[in-house]
Order: sequence, then structure tokens, then C-alpha cells
Amino acid sequence: MPDVFDLKNIRGLSEIEAFARIKKEGYNELASQRRKNIFSIFFNVIKEPMLLLLLGSGVIYLFLGAAKDALMLLSFVFVVVGITFYQERKTERALEALRNLSSPRALVIRDSLQKRIAGREVAREDIIVLKEGDRVPADAVVLSCSNLSVDESLLTGESASVRKAEWDNKEGIRRPGGEDLPFVYSGTLIVSGRGIARVLSIGQATEMGKIGKALESIREEATLLQKETVRIVRNFSVAGIILCLLVTVMYALTRGSWLNGILSGLTLSMAMLPEEFPVVLIIFLTLGAWRISKSRVLTRHTPAIETLGAATVLCTDKTGTLTLNSMRLTMLYVNGVYYEIDMTGVKLLPEAAHDIMEYGILASQKDPFDPVEKELKHVGEFYLSSTEHIHKNWKLVREYPLSKQLLALSHVWESRDKQNYIIAAKGSGGDRRPLSF
Repeated sequence: MPDVFDLKNIRGLSEIEAFARIKKEGYNELASQRRKNIFSIFFNVIKEPMLLLLLGSGVIYLFLGAAKDALMLLSFVFVVVGITFYQERKTERALEALRNLSSPRALVIRDSLQKRIAGREVAREDIIVLKEGDRVPADAVVLSCSNLSVDESLLTGESASVRKAEWDNKEGIRRPGGEDLPFVYSGTLIVSGRGIARVLSIGQATEMGKIGKALESIREEATLLQKETVRIVRNFSVAGIILCLLVTVMYALTRGSWLNGILSGLTLSMAMLPEEFPVVLIIFLTLGAWRISKSRVLTRHTPAIETLGAATVLCTDKTGTLTLNSMRLTMLYVNGVYYEIDMTGVKLLPEAAHDIMEYGILASQKDPFDPVEKELKHVGEFYLSSTEHIHKNWKLVREYPLSKQLLALSHVWESRDKQNYIIAAKGSGGDRRPLSF
């Protein structure tokens, strides 16, 4: 397959056709949660039982003429609401920014021209061009590819990239996972190679969109701390109502004043209310969210801090490992001899190891994205920059991709004087011995 795909004969959708499809089927984006306004945030905070009692106590004190006590209790309510509102708005803005950054741009062919557009503007039946480092903007079928390898861990949990094959015009779309499937999926990452694909599904109809729909059905449950708080409030409320009635009746029977009896009963019941509980709990949870935000961790719901604080062990599998997505070449093995790589420049690379570095670079992409190829090029240029083994003026005339028959990638290079052709290959020959340079 040529180094550059022959795209001249591919027309793709026209701008009018693409616009019509977008108007009919919608943009290629996942439905986002409706942004909370100040009233919904205030309601969600105030509906907590302890805060309702705190607010009720403040209102009663206000009607009884105890303005100072009322303002003190109500000020606690406003402080709690203010802290929670600030935290929620900060998280909403951060998530919105991340959502905009995660929206991939797509290289599409429309009216026989290549153009880079926002991922949300990709329409069904669009022809997209996939290159190393690109995020796949929608679920699509691979029409043509060369050494195309995709990281689908976002959907499958498998950290190893999978190889893609061209569509045989027969197989129907399948779920992600497995080698040599002719389908790519929204949100996955092109690790190596190139490809041309036709979009089959966009937005909510993609595999990523189906996961989003499933997540929408999840209902939030009260945390253990919230359940315990509700139980305490209920017990104190029942005890306060009983004592209020007893004090009111006894005061009225002994003193003859029902009004003063009611006021005395309310005063006693309000004195029993632990109004400082919500203030302390909310402030401490918010402080926890603020502390972990220093480590660049967002807290969408403050009660999650309680769950995190109660955890003693965090278990993750291999896909939960955080890495730099980079590799380091430390040693070469050539003809039975090991050669150590020293990037400080103190040790020179022996002449015997020059060829393997030279052909390792020639068998890789010109502008690699794969960590192995990037490191090969970095080390090779470090050691061989002043030698005849670096060929920046050579032309790549043909590429033979990986196949089921031969698990090797080969590049055919033409020298600057157009007199020589060099084939550089890497990989393995199935059950045969590894290819040598």
C-alpha cells in the first residue's frame, strides 16, 4: 500500500448532505447532564433534615422576636449553602472544560476534499481519515487500512491495543474486543497505522453512547453518614415533640397560661435540636473536597468524601495503572552480544549495533506516535546523527502492513539518487524465526 492513501477518488458526503443528516439525526455528542442552577443547588442542600430543622428554628426565633438568635441560626444555613454552591459550580466548570477538551477533532472527506472539523459535526456516512494519535470520533467500519492498531481499553478494559482489518462487505457490526475486526469505535485511540473508515453510528447510538445511557439509570443512594443523621434527627424530633406537648400541658395546667406554655414547650424542643450537626458535617466534607482538589481530583458530590475517607484499601487491575505512555531503550541484542544504552553520551554505540538502529528507524513511522517507535527514533538520532545511518532525505515509496499471513511490517525506501531501494521490516514471521535486518 502506498505511503499516502489515494483519496482522490473518494468523494464522501457533500456539505449539504452532511448538514441535512445532522439536522435530522442530531450532533455527534453525548447528552450531558443539565447544568444545575442556584435554585436547584439551594433546594438540594436545604432538603437535608438537619438543615430543615435549623431553618425552621431560625424562622420560629424570628417570629418570636429573638432576632439575634434567628440571624445566628440562619447565618449557618447561608454559610453551608454558600460553601456547597461554590464547590458545585467549581466542579461543573471543570467538568465542562474537560468535556470540551475530550471532544475529538476529525479529519473527514467531503466533496473530495480533506478537512478537519469538530467531532460533534461528524455525520453518519461521513468518510473519516484515521492517523496515529487520533481519537476515533464515531463508530465506523474500516474501508482501508495499513498497520492500523487501536487502543480500546476505554470500552473493553484491555490495555493491549488490537489490530484492525479491512471490511469484507459481509460482516455486520460487532461489539468491541478481539483482533482483526473491521470496526473502530468512538472514543478509542489510534496507536499506530492509518485507515479510512465510513461512519455507522454517532452520538447516543455509539458503544460509548450506550454506556452513557446505562449510567443514566443509576440512582444515587444515601450514604451511611446521611442515614445516621436522618436517624438522629428523627429520634430528636420525636423526643422534642413529646417534651413540647408535655411542657405545654403542664405549664398551662399549673400556671393557667396556654400561650406561655406553648412558647416554653417550643423553647425546650428547639434547645434539644443538634443544629450544629449539619454545619460541622458540611464544612468538614467540603474541606475534604478542597484538600483533594489540591491533588487535581474533582468531587462532583460532597458525600463521596465520606466514602473515600472510609476506604482502607483501593484495588485496581492493570488498566487502572497510571503511566506516562513512554518507554526507555536500555539494551540491544545483536548477534549474541548485549550492548547497553547510555544516553549520557559517555559510552558510544559500537559499529556492530548501528545497523539494527538504522533499520529499526526505517521500519517505523516518520513521525511516530507509538512509544516503542518514538524511543527507537530518539535513541537512534542521539547516537547516529553524525553518521551515514540516518536518512532524512530518503522517500518512503511503499508500505506492507501486518497481515494474518505475515505478522511483520515492511517499508520500502528509495534513496536520494533514486538508484537504490531498501526494505526495512520489523515483527515476526508467524511460527518462523523473527525477521532479521
